[in-house]
Amino acid sequence: MSARALLSALFALVSTVMLGLAFGAVWMVPTLFFQHVLPWLALAVGWVLGRMIRGWVRPEPRGAALLAALATALACVYVGVLTAAARVAGLMGMGLVDALKTAGTGLLLDLVRLNLTGADLAWFAAGIALSAWVAWRAAPRRPA
Repeated sequence: MSARALLSALFALVSTVMLGLAFGAVWMVPTLFFQHVLPWLALAVGWVLGRMIRGWVRPEPRGAALLAALATALACVYVGVLTAAARVAGLMGMGLVDALKTAGTGLLLDLVRLNLTGADLAWFAAGIALSAWVAWRAAPRRPA
């Protein structure tokens, strides 16, 4: 593997992680407004991430599908962690960043796991599958 291909793959992975985290944070806004996770939004998040990753990050279909599924899964986990941290912050009377630091990743992931239902997991799985399918099927845009 050449250095250029390695750097391209590394950049695609970093871009995927950043897009997943960004969409998880954006997904948290309606979640906090309605005070529950809104798992059906995984379909919208998955569709947009699939299009974005295929069009901007990775034009090759197999790699794009894998990265889109990874980004959507990361967004699903991240919105759950942020929601759990917001609940801890509200109950303890502290800021969100303080709650994230104090609670730690393990406790927040346990709270997410305890709060999820089978239907939530089904919506998340559908969103992940949709993102992979969209990234696989979407034709990359060619600059004029």
